[in-house]
Amino acid sequence: MNLTLKIWRQKDSKAKGQMVDYKVTEISEHMSFLEMMDVLNEQLVNSGEEPVAFDHDCREGICGMCSMYINGEAHGPDRGITTCQLHMRMFNDGDTITIEPFRAAAFPVIKDLVVDRMAFERIQQAGGYISVNTSGNTQDANNIPISKHAADEAMDAATCIGCGACVATCKNSSAMLFVGAKVSQYALLPQGQVEAADRVKNMVAQMDLEGFGNCTNTGACEVECPKGISLENIARMNREYLSATLKG
Repeated sequence: MNLTLKIWRQKDSKAKGQMVDYKVTEISEHMSFLEMMDVLNEQLVNSGEEPVAFDHDCREGICGMCSMYINGEAHGPDRGITTCQLHMRMFNDGDTITIEPFRAAAFPVIKDLVVDRMAFERIQQAGGYISVNTSGNTQDANNIPISKHAADEAMDAATCIGCGACVATCKNSSAMLFVGAKVSQYALLPQGQVEAADRVKNMVAQMDLEGFGNCTNTGACEVECPKGISLENIARMNREYLSATLKG
């Protein structure tokens, strides 16, 4: 395939960015999207130009690092995948592909397609953990009865990889699907009950402090989420937050 790429180029967080056009040729439909970007960067390096900076790590849809807004969609036109799992067979010969970074005030651009998602880390640090009793009287996890339904829902919430697609696709740049998933994975389990009230209050407070918008139930986040995190997690977070607030 021969393609035209319109890519956001920005030298650093303070520089003014712009869209730049590039041509790539002989792209195989079996390539991943990131492999296509590798071809472009090799082409740029060989011609003495600055390669396009973009985040990636595992390239297996696990780490949540890759974050491109492709043709107006977080992670591109496929569903249930991250950018690294997107394949070029989703495009046609002669296509023009627009590639931008995830856009949100809380995700400032570092360079080109790389954004700073440390806001998610700070939300996690505010309460996305449990304290473990190491006094010697710790109960074995296998001795704690947990219903199959609760275990399954907790696991579904825990599949969130923190990529930020929910924020990028939301018209309000809301992080409530991410925070809802992180709150839910503990709220559904006995181990998470001890700190449940403080956890949800602290994580929501940090989310607001980071400058993320609120949820207006459009549902775009669930559609674009590569792990299919359900909107039910936002509802659960809201219930947990209301309960924690009423308890004082």
